[in-house]
Amino acid sequence: MVKLIKDLSGANLLGANFRGEDLSGANLKGTNLRWADLVGADLSEANLEGADLEDADLSGANLEKANLSGANLKGANLKNACLEGADLREANLEDANLEDADLSWVDFEGTNLKGADLRWANLWRANLKDANLSEATLEDADLSNAYLRGANLKGACLDWTYLEGALI
Repeated sequence: MVKLIKDLSGANLLGANFRGEDLSGANLKGTNLRWADLVGADLSEANLEGADLEDADLSGANLEKANLSGANLKGANLKNACLEGADLREANLEDANLEDADLSWVDFEGTNLKGADLRWANLWRANLKDANLSEATLEDADLSNAYLRGANLKGACLDWTYLEGALI
């Protein structure tokens, strides 16, 4: 296995293949990762602040405690990804696939999740203050003890959503 450089901040990695790679703790601040293949990659504790991950494939990736504040994840695939404790404040996840993702303890304050697919997602204790969840699909999602004050839920599908202890 090749040891990857851990500081790729500001790099243009358009369409790069990091499938299954260990990028834990990497500095990817402001990096262009549009259309990148990050399937099963370890990005735990990585700094992806302001990174462009539009249409990237992060399915099954480990993003635990990663900093994705202000990142663009429009249309990204995060199905089955682990983002426990990640910082996604002010990020753009419009039309992103977060199906069956672990989003417990994630900070989504001010995040755009318009049209996102959050079916079966675990959002236990997530902070969704002032988040835009309009037209999002939250079917069978676990929002127990989540903070939803000021969140926009207009047109969102909440069928079978678990909301015990949630602050709405």
